[in-house]
Amino acid sequence: MEDFWREIESAKESSMGALEEPTPAEAKPVDEGELEAEWLEDVGLSALISGDEEEDGKALLSTLTRTQAAAVKKRYNTYTQTMRKKNKHPVRDVRDIFGVSESPPGDTCDSHPSQLDDTHEEKELPGIIKTGGSLPDDASLNSTTLSDGSLDEEEGFAVPRSGSVSILETIPDTPVHSNGSADPGQSVQNAVSDDDYLEKNISSETEELSYEVSYSEMVTEAPKRNKLKKSDFKKEDYVLPKFIVQKTRFGLTEAGDLSAEDMKKIRHLSLIELTAFFDAFRIQLKRNKTEKVKGRDSGIFGVPLTVLLDSDRKKDPGVKVPLVLQKFFEKVEESGLESEGIFRLSGCTAKVKQYREELDAKFNADKFKWDKMCHREAAVMLKAFFRELPTSLFPVEYIPAFISLMERGPHIKVQFQALHLMVMALPDANRDTAQALMTFFNKVIANESKNRMSIWNISTIMAPNLFFSRSKHSDCEELVLANTAAHIIRLMLKYQEILWKVPAFLITQVRRMNEATMLLKKQLPSVKKLLRRKTIERGSDVPEGVIRVHAPLLSKVSMAIQLNSQTTAKDILAKFHCENSHGSSEYIKIQNQRLYEIGGNIGQHCLDPDAYILDIYHANPQAEWVIKPQPSV
Repeated sequence: MEDFWREIESAKESSMGALEEPTPAEAKPVDEGELEAEWLEDVGLSALISGDEEEDGKALLSTLTRTQAAAVKKRYNTYTQTMRKKNKHPVRDVRDIFGVSESPPGDTCDSHPSQLDDTHEEKELPGIIKTGGSLPDDASLNSTTLSDGSLDEEEGFAVPRSGSVSILETIPDTPVHSNGSADPGQSVQNAVSDDDYLEKNISSETEELSYEVSYSEMVTEAPKRNKLKKSDFKKEDYVLPKFIVQKTRFGLTEAGDLSAEDMKKIRHLSLIELTAFFDAFRIQLKRNKTEKVKGRDSGIFGVPLTVLLDSDRKKDPGVKVPLVLQKFFEKVEESGLESEGIFRLSGCTAKVKQYREELDAKFNADKFKWDKMCHREAAVMLKAFFRELPTSLFPVEYIPAFISLMERGPHIKVQFQALHLMVMALPDANRDTAQALMTFFNKVIANESKNRMSIWNISTIMAPNLFFSRSKHSDCEELVLANTAAHIIRLMLKYQEILWKVPAFLITQVRRMNEATMLLKKQLPSVKKLLRRKTIERGSDVPEGVIRVHAPLLSKVSMAIQLNSQTTAKDILAKFHCENSHGSSEYIKIQNQRLYEIGGNIGQHCLDPDAYILDIYHANPQAEWVIKPQPSV
């Protein structure tokens, strides 16, 4: 850990004479009720605290898997019990919110004391009735049924009963397989074999990853007898396995391929899933409230990422990573990728201080002279940029949970799954910046033979800059935190290519949330009406499985396409390519085009070229299909 301690000393020296160190707002003792209230707000369930009727909260609760539902139930029960003890404002009884019927005469709450233990908790979820039996390996997300509703004769969307309803009104109960298809049976017929989605000649060091089934469900259902040895982080013999992600017929989806509104739902679901995942190991995810520090309103250093991006978007509306950070990357890439010890060196202190002041004053006005800065100063200021953010790029309050997880010794695959969910739960600005940063560091590591910066060196040096806490820790605690943070960064660097893909089971839940919201707002027709509409369409000589694709920026602006089970997004793009490749300008236009699924039960979804469109058509029959350019990061 020599690199780590050297980096700590360098950070202390560089901070002298720099900006005044921000301090967290009020350090109060941890209050369990406040901690759970913060969690409920973070996952989009503030309505459970306020008592407001909110369609999004109802829709979110309606999609939860069994383990996710248990995680929400546990936090809400803790919150209500704490509030009652503190004699705060009246708190609704859990049964009033969760839609549980009254107990029979003589059966009182006192005779059944609540259990907040990880294994004995029995209170029901808001408006949800548990189904019996254990979940299969390919558990459907539709493992719960809502109270105050019943199935219609088509076994489609539930019809609300008259009278008062609980916080959750009735929601769609259409069976949805974990890979997103509308019918479990259909997913079996269309399932791809191992040969279809796995790389050939996979070595014994390579392992499969599935994004189709909830990670917390997989952990819960895993055989309890498999005891794993503790992870060993020794530099000389620690080797990370290679993972191959199973491709589904829906293809793989990047975080940037979904609309902002759908990604917000992904973040909420990811945090619930991450909490449920750690609950399966009996580990508390978050033991302290998030450190809230007010950053600067202007300048570069010590300014929140969102403030920087708001300023940058006045120049470039599509920017996702702060422009000053992109300039630091460029300066290092210009002449520093082969420079030995590029991120170990501290640079000239006087020059660094001068450049910092000039950047704060001149960057936003485009008056800073970048040609005078060398790669060494750019590397130093890149580290300072992250170290001086008001809150760390990654949530340091989750580190104790990761420490506990690694002490249990689970397989690297389990650690990756926890990290994957943490990344999906990050705010957009943090996630996009982290992705760009890891891409940059992998370019540095690719030149290890000349710059002597290995994945181990980079992760150790960057750990105190990307995971930092302003709370006081002993040297021993600091070392454990640093070791864990460095390991997390190593996982990010190693699995850069697959870490930013959105798990398919979360996208399925978002589709269900959107369907439920539309039903609650009376915007979604019943199954009966949908079937009747399809019958009318077929009677009007519109064949089943035909979609109309629009390409407003191309000369051939629209085309009807008959789908079959093998039609992919790239096949549809190829058809338009043939129709629009008459001139060089048209050829250039089509090169950056992607097929989008828009509307219905998804906001906007930029499709994987290998996605099978018939499956998506069945999962979202109301979608429109548009070909347009994919925005650059």
